[in-house]
Amino acid sequence: MSGPLGIVVMGVSGCGKSTLAAALGKHLEMDFLEGDRFHSSANVAKMVQAIPLTDEDRWPWLHSLGTALGEQARQKGTGLAACSALKRVYRDRLRESAAVPLRFLCLTGSRDVLLARMAARKGHYMPVALLDSQLATLELPHPDEDALVIDVNASNEALLHRAVAAIAR
Repeated sequence: MSGPLGIVVMGVSGCGKSTLAAALGKHLEMDFLEGDRFHSSANVAKMVQAIPLTDEDRWPWLHSLGTALGEQARQKGTGLAACSALKRVYRDRLRESAAVPLRFLCLTGSRDVLLARMAARKGHYMPVALLDSQLATLELPHPDEDALVIDVNASNEALLHRAVAAIAR
């Protein structure tokens, strides 16, 4: 890898973005940017009420997160974030705002696995009721995007190994 690079762990709610990003951050000896923390209070309020966000709701959020990711990558050589990035246009907005190359690690799993994970979470504002909306919105990365699709039906150690390998390529 030459020059700054941003890594985005992406996928629908409950796929394990934050868990993998935290493990990857520990491996890389750096903090990761939790995309949820970049949402406006209005976005969080909508999600708490099980109201799906619109693209207009997402643009400022994606811009803020992308800008912070780009700054982190330029300062440290690598930036790391967890963000749903469900549509290609959202990933494009992150790329534009970061202004550094981005590599996406797209976590996927069956609806049943994701539903069980969401139901087991405590203290998260994203309700299970929005999972189907997120799955319907998800556009897997296209072949021309710098991305790796990773099935979450593996141990956390195996997921970390795949993520580290994807960063090294």
